[in-house]
Amino acid sequence: MAPHPPLPPPIAAQLNHLLAYSPLPFKVEQMWSGCRNGRYSDRFTLLIPFCLDYIKWDVIFSAYHPSAVPDFIFSAEDVDFNPLLEAHEKEAGANGLAVASPLVDWNYKDPSRLLNLVCHLRDSYVSYQKKKAEQVDDERMRFEISTVLARKGTEIFVASFPDRDEVKFTIPIPDLEFNKLVTPCPWKQEQKIYLQASFVVAKGYTTTAPVPRLKLVSTQDLKPFLTVDDIKLIPWSDEMCMLTYLSDLEVKLNDQVVEAVAGVAKRRRFIEALSPFFGRPVEADPVFCRRASVLGISGVFTFLVHFSIPLQFPTKQPTLKLESVQHFNLNGLPIVSSPINDYPWSPRWDNTEMAERIYDFLVDECLNFKKYCSEKIPATQ
Repeated sequence: MAPHPPLPPPIAAQLNHLLAYSPLPFKVEQMWSGCRNGRYSDRFTLLIPFCLDYIKWDVIFSAYHPSAVPDFIFSAEDVDFNPLLEAHEKEAGANGLAVASPLVDWNYKDPSRLLNLVCHLRDSYVSYQKKKAEQVDDERMRFEISTVLARKGTEIFVASFPDRDEVKFTIPIPDLEFNKLVTPCPWKQEQKIYLQASFVVAKGYTTTAPVPRLKLVSTQDLKPFLTVDDIKLIPWSDEMCMLTYLSDLEVKLNDQVVEAVAGVAKRRRFIEALSPFFGRPVEADPVFCRRASVLGISGVFTFLVHFSIPLQFPTKQPTLKLESVQHFNLNGLPIVSSPINDYPWSPRWDNTEMAERIYDFLVDECLNFKKYCSEKIPATQ
């Protein structure tokens, strides 16, 4: 596929600012020109993060008039979503209508305007989906919605399928301030854990409470610190509603976070225990303490030992890899061993004994690795 033409500089400045400074992970899926064989692209599909998924909006500029305000094409499923022409009731119960548009302040010379506009439209979309969810013909669902809507950051999405309708909640778990728990803080954006709950809409009133599909989701950058896949969710019971479930879940997650913070300290002490045997690490992860590399010497053979330390340490042992600093393959890359886990280990040992046992194991293992390196070189020539 041929590369798309570039954007005109004023439009490119708007899009680059949006991608660089947005608090949300917007993405561009495709870009094209509105004219056949046009010199410039002037429209693109923007992926908007919403409810732990993405919705697609087409942003339409004009290459011939790059100073003009952009237009938007929303999803075909959202035919009732028209945020650029909103009706507002006047005070005192009057029925008058007023037209409001966030485009009236457009200034193409200000590169932040597109970001501000898209964020404004996204906020309108969040409100649109909440109103749509409040109108579902399911009394129990309307009750669930009323209990969680007040929680800051909650997003709701109504999905229609041929055989059913579903309401999906995305609820951030509050009071988990990861950016303050991890020091020095490596994250530019706030890290969150969300509960995603999907309910099938039952028409009218039912005596049986719906059982939602539940899933924990975290922001991507949080995974080196805490993996939500390892957290077992509390089973849903018939007596529960979302409000009570969230209360119990928050207690459980707070305990998990305390364990994660303690896990960082355990891994740090293990890395520190390597120094008396291997010397000061040549490289180490100073924040999460998930990896470290030390220098090993056996006679004239010099190599690196790479430690990959799991979140479940010390229940799960570190994975080792040996890397020669003297042997290289035909691509000029150092020869590296396969992952090593078959060395003596017990989570009951203290850090000093763990490091000493690994050191004793490597005294013999490095000779095997040296032989492997020597055999590997002729095989690649």
